[in-house]
Amino acid sequence: MSNIHSAGMDQPRSTERTAAGERASRYAEGIEQSAEHLAEQGREIGEQVQEVAGQARSAVQRSVREQPLATLAVVAAVSFVVGALWKT
Repeated sequence: MSNIHSAGMDQPRSTERTAAGERASRYAEGIEQSAEHLAEQGREIGEQVQEVAGQARSAVQRSVREQPLATLAVVAAVSFVVGALWKT
């Protein structure tokens, strides 16, 4: 008689395990989708940074070629400001 009773008790536990497993699977899916989304955003940001860096490099090269003294003055001013901020 105890076998019949214990067999009946296993049914709810099995159902609980299945439900918990399904919830865990859904959570894992959500986490995986979030990770994929973040990875895609990271790739897009990296591409944008590369584009901006390329544009900045082109602007600096053009400035050095067209106005070398003005470019040197800007670099000196920026260096002075960074040095002053570094000390504080």
